[in-house]
Amino acid sequence: MTMYKTVEFYKGLLLMFFITVLAYSLSLLPILSLIGPLAIAILIAVIYRNVFQYPESLRSGIQFSSKIILRIAIILYGIRLNIKMIVDEGFPLLFRASLVILFTLFMTFLIGRMLGVDNRLLLLLASGTGICGAAAIGAVSSILDSDEEDTAMAIGMISCLGTLFALVAPLIASITHMTPEIYGQWVGFSLHEIAQALLAGSSFGNESLTPAILSKLSRVLLLFPVTILIVMILSFTNKESKKKVSFPYFVLGFVALSIIGTIFLENGIMSLSFQSYVASIATFLLTVAMAAVGMSVDLKKFNRDALKPIFTLLLTSVALSLFVWIIVI
Repeated sequence: MTMYKTVEFYKGLLLMFFITVLAYSLSLLPILSLIGPLAIAILIAVIYRNVFQYPESLRSGIQFSSKIILRIAIILYGIRLNIKMIVDEGFPLLFRASLVILFTLFMTFLIGRMLGVDNRLLLLLASGTGICGAAAIGAVSSILDSDEEDTAMAIGMISCLGTLFALVAPLIASITHMTPEIYGQWVGFSLHEIAQALLAGSSFGNESLTPAILSKLSRVLLLFPVTILIVMILSFTNKESKKKVSFPYFVLGFVALSIIGTIFLENGIMSLSFQSYVASIATFLLTVAMAAVGMSVDLKKFNRDALKPIFTLLLTSVALSLFVWIIVI
């Protein structure tokens, strides 16, 4: 009997969906709305795991959520990416997005290695910070076959810290007298998640929101070449290893849906409301996957070393904000 025919499989799926619905409900509350359902789902799952222990009988449904549903979510996430908008802005936009990713990788590994943080966790943090938060971490973790505890830690830290930066950004803009356009580019190139860039970018209306969206989407577009580059590097460095590096075929789906979505949107076949609907489904499924990832976190294994990746992410994010401010003014 395959896992798809077992009652336990569907119970595991149902538990992850229940946690997700609960997270969305809690995110409607005043303070928790700032954190967002994704981080809340991870937190609920971690609490469940450490209070009631891991439900071994439901493992098949939970692992399906953390792997298959995660890949589906990343593919659907591609609907957010309007390639034409980025192409219209030309090479300078993509060039600066590339600089942002390279700088983030450099700073994350520079600081992280000095603090003794594991390289795989550093790559997850760098990907999430430099590209597009949880979606990038999910894609890279699939390639690395990362420990789910590391994945949950990286996503949780980026969700919380990125939200904090998004809330502080308008205050910094007012103090430094940034123009709306410069401010939009600044938050678009420096904040981690699309939702965070939209939250901060909307502070000064469409004048800041439009450049924020374009800047952020230019980084999302680079998810595909970055993941392919990681596969190539790992394949080269692991030549003597019997374990082959898995190719992220689901990222091809992400690119394909981006292209299809852009063509349909530009030709009036697809409406903005439908695009938003599909994007909402992607976010929901991503939250389901993150709930499953959170179920693997055993707090008993955490110690003072958990402070090192947090400190790495904090310093990298501050350095990235300063770097982006330099290249956009």
